[in-house]
Amino acid sequence: MMRVSFVALCVVALAVVIFSSEARTAEAKTCNPMKLLPCMSALTSSSPPSTSCCSRLKEQQPCLCGYIKNPALKQYVDNPNAKRVASTCGVPYPKC
Repeated sequence: MMRVSFVALCVVALAVVIFSSEARTAEAKTCNPMKLLPCMSALTSSSPPSTSCCSRLKEQQPCLCGYIKNPALKQYVDNPNAKRVASTCGVPYPKC
């Protein structure tokens, strides 16, 4: 009986690992910094963000910490303009 419980526990643990890695992979596929191109003028100047920019920023919100940690993107998403754009769009600036 104890052996059956141990095997069942192992199967459940394996399923959790498989499904959680698939979820991360699916999330990673949706992260695309190029989708934030409508925000470029607002991120690099004092111009207000467009409706398109805000829409895309909301779509990419789960990806923002990854962008902040990326040295090639950090300058665009970890600066006062980015915080202003996020605030204007109603997107909470992430604390990574």
